[in-house]
Amino acid sequence: MNVDEETIRNRSTDAVFGRGETYRKEGRIQQLDRFDDLVTAAVSGSKLYDVTIEFGGRSLDTNCTCPYDGSGDCKHVVAVLLDIAAGPPADESERVEAVLDDVSADDLRGFVRDALAEHAELREQFLAQFGEDHKSVEEYREEIAQLFEQHADPGVYDAIDFSRFFEIAEQYRNRDRYLAAATVYRAVFEEVDEKYKWVNGAYDHYAKTIQKAIDGYADCILATDPTPEEFDTYAGVLEARTTTDLVLNSEQFWRAIDDLEERYDE
Repeated sequence: MNVDEETIRNRSTDAVFGRGETYRKEGRIQQLDRFDDLVTAAVSGSKLYDVTIEFGGRSLDTNCTCPYDGSGDCKHVVAVLLDIAAGPPADESERVEAVLDDVSADDLRGFVRDALAEHAELREQFLAQFGEDHKSVEEYREEIAQLFEQHADPGVYDAIDFSRFFEIAEQYRNRDRYLAAATVYRAVFEEVDEKYKWVNGAYDHYAKTIQKAIDGYADCILATDPTPEEFDTYAGVLEARTTTDLVLNSEQFWRAIDDLEERYDE
């Protein structure tokens, strides 16, 4: 985990870097764990935020559940990166791998089954990785709608973390199940667009979420090498969102349609 202070400074604004330093000194990092090249942490701010940092060679992928939508990494990520730079955390993957070597297939199966029974999100990821069916757009939209309900504190709507849905979509894509992935992406951009009137802040966060879902949807649709008739159906899903009352969102979907058509005609 090769990261230094200069790299961290280059990934954030001066003000955010200073706040990150302060957060670390104040002991706001509540938990920090490492599994191979993945670091997860909980950092206290106005509430407890989850930070995820993945190291991949020279690349560094960071994510935080806070509503920060400015340039570069947020102060929570900066605090965790500075802690890693000061001394990389112990790698738990080594202990797990050692134990796995001694666990029987039956015991491992039993453990996995119990874990899947207790944790719905883990179960969903398991099915996306190994199952053959998938949820419908309506089922995924209902889950996203529930997230909005849970975060609907009157007057203050946090930047909701949709990473779980993008991870599920990515698992489908890794298995070349592009239509299943497109179902997840579609549910995200449709429901977030539908709930946009609920947003009382962090507008950039939701605009970026919609764009990420649109981009994923378009990539998956093109990966299926659709017939002209199929393409019209898939593009129609985007066109249906252009009638929104919010002009910015409508324009975003029109741009996506133009881009999709241009890529399909190439």
